[in-house]
Amino acid sequence: MKNKVTHLGDDNLFGTASVSNCSVLDVGLLRAARLFSVNSSSQGGPLLVSACLAGFKCRYDGGAKPDRDVAGLAAEGLALPLCAELMGGLPVPRPPAEIVGGDGEDVLDGHARVITRDGEDVTDAFVRGANAAAVVAAQMGCPAAVLQERSPSCGVRTIYDGTHSGKLKQGCGVLAAALRRRGIAVVTAGVARERRG
Repeated sequence: MKNKVTHLGDDNLFGTASVSNCSVLDVGLLRAARLFSVNSSSQGGPLLVSACLAGFKCRYDGGAKPDRDVAGLAAEGLALPLCAELMGGLPVPRPPAEIVGGDGEDVLDGHARVITRDGEDVTDAFVRGANAAAVVAAQMGCPAAVLQERSPSCGVRTIYDGTHSGKLKQGCGVLAAALRRRGIAVVTAGVARERRG
């Protein structure tokens, strides 16, 4: 049985500023993520996946972090690739950002901030994007999300420590926290592979 999805919401789902400011970003891929067909699984909707894992060039450095299995699921219409940072209005490329003073849960609670290497506070964009992505995931009936570890948005168990020195700490990103609050399970690509066996 097929569930045809004609539109995932607002035309600014990925942030029009992000698309118009960046030649690196493949606008065709963004359109494909907004307008596509998904096969209904027995658990409901598609998996939500970090867009960079599906091959989208949306990372802070303008690159992707493709994972063969995740990209395959997206190509088959079984996964919904989203980038919360683009949905929050951030451009590609953008300065790297880290959570200072806690993790994604603390950011959502207003007790921590997301700061770029240049010292710019981008907390509002991260929160806006995470909440928008979580709403889309809930509306689409996504049972779980496969996310990119270490990211200030998508980290599931580990994120950078906020010093921009390459050090890690335990904690989750802002999107991971927003999804968990909506009852959507979050795993990393490696863990998802192990569970499938």
